[in-house]
Amino acid sequence: MNEKTYRTMSRVGGGSIALGIIVVVTGVVTGILMIVGGARLLKEKYKVTI
Repeated sequence: MNEKTYRTMSRVGGGSIALGIIVVVTGVVTGILMIVGGARLLKEKYKVTI
């Protein structure tokens, strides 16, 4: 019984670490894309005429 619990905990722990890394990378990439998009909008705002 203890062996099964140990294996389950190992798999869940490894999966949690992998999922955490994926979430962090996705968040960083999204943040960078938002910064680049915002900078591009600020750079091009002079082209807008009212």
